[in-house]
Amino acid sequence: MDTSRRRLKDTFARISMRASVLFINVLGLAIFCGLLVKAGPILARVPLVELLFSTSWHPMKGSFGLFPFIVGTAEVTLIAMLISIPLCLLCAIYLTEYVGRRSREAARFIIDILAGIPSVIYGLFGVLVIVPVVRAIGESMDVQTTGYSLLAGGLILAIMVIPFIISISLEVLRMVPGEDRESALALGATKWETIKHVVLRKAYRGLLASVVLGFARAFGETMAVLMVVGNVAEVPSSVFDPAYPLPALIANNYGEVMSIPLYDSALMTAAFILMSMVAGFSLTAHYALQRIGLQGHR
Repeated sequence: MDTSRRRLKDTFARISMRASVLFINVLGLAIFCGLLVKAGPILARVPLVELLFSTSWHPMKGSFGLFPFIVGTAEVTLIAMLISIPLCLLCAIYLTEYVGRRSREAARFIIDILAGIPSVIYGLFGVLVIVPVVRAIGESMDVQTTGYSLLAGGLILAIMVIPFIISISLEVLRMVPGEDRESALALGATKWETIKHVVLRKAYRGLLASVVLGFARAFGETMAVLMVVGNVAEVPSSVFDPAYPLPALIANNYGEVMSIPLYDSALMTAAFILMSMVAGFSLTAHYALQRIGLQGHR
């Protein structure tokens, strides 16, 4: 009797877990297909190449060029990554290789708090601190800027992404076997040589995955960037110019779409492009982490 109950419980648990996984996958596919269907009207009338590479955004005239928004998204994210990647990797290496367990756990507690702060709080910090700093930097370089710019968006995005990348990088570096470090040190290598030639070489795929996941996180960020980037539908020519990323475009304009033909479809196309970018980055990171797991089992 007890054996039958346990088997029944195991069967129920297995079915429940399979159903949960299936539901999550179907949900993602449904969102993807729903965006594609909603983008259909404008894709049927305007060539995709024109939508992607046109710089003209005038919804009242039926012009829906998405190129300024794609460029704004890519450049804000690139600035954030250029700032955050060196800081994150150096911080992760230091916490993994140079500090004791207590100090590492204390630092991870602070990192977890930073990762959990709502994006609107980061946005307010950007408005109150980052924007004036960027304006002062621009004025010191004889550049006229309000401070609401690509640089401000990149800085606030870097601050938001840093705890996320550090957290994953710490786990990746801790997966490197301690025997590898000990062997290198026994052969006469210094601490830094061991890190450079053993630890980083073993962990580079996982570190790459953490950076890619950071990119995916940055691409989808809306509120904080929206508050500091300026939201001007033009291709920026410098880091002090305002920009208009795709998430900010969707968040700012979706409530106004009902009275303008194809506006709804254009915004859904922007959402579809954004989701495709994030999905591509996430799949790349998943593949890299999977390769790390396969190498660890060999």
